[in-house]
Amino acid sequence: MAKVVKANLKMKLKAGQASAAPPVGSTLGQYGVNMMDFINPFNDLTRDQQGATITAHITVYDDRTMDFRVVGMPTDDRIRAELGIQKGSGKPNTEKISKKLTQAQLTKIAEEKAHDMNAEDIEAVKKMVAGTARSMGVEVEA
Repeated sequence: MAKVVKANLKMKLKAGQASAAPPVGSTLGQYGVNMMDFINPFNDLTRDQQGATITAHITVYDDRTMDFRVVGMPTDDRIRAELGIQKGSGKPNTEKISKKLTQAQLTKIAEEKAHDMNAEDIEAVKKMVAGTARSMGVEVEA
């Protein structure tokens, strides 16, 4: 028989640096889950990406067990890192960022994100990344 899902959680954490302090301890503690069952495997799994912000999707079950999967760095963080900017535009439709995303940069980000996306080919992932860039006020070169 399938386990009953008690909660679906998302947490953004620094890779290889999860600890029992908030947000991990306070979030998992309220569901009665042993947080070390998450912290040690998460740190081992993400040790090679040290310092990057990683999203963890955690499923907590009624019997106080859990599963988790790690999703890579968010697309907007990758775009900001690639362009060397601090933040996107507050008004993306009228105020654009001075730097443009080249096709080479777009392809690089799309290839890094491909395993996290629900798309069949790299061209579809490129369209999703380009959409995120436009919503940040970043123009994409044709």
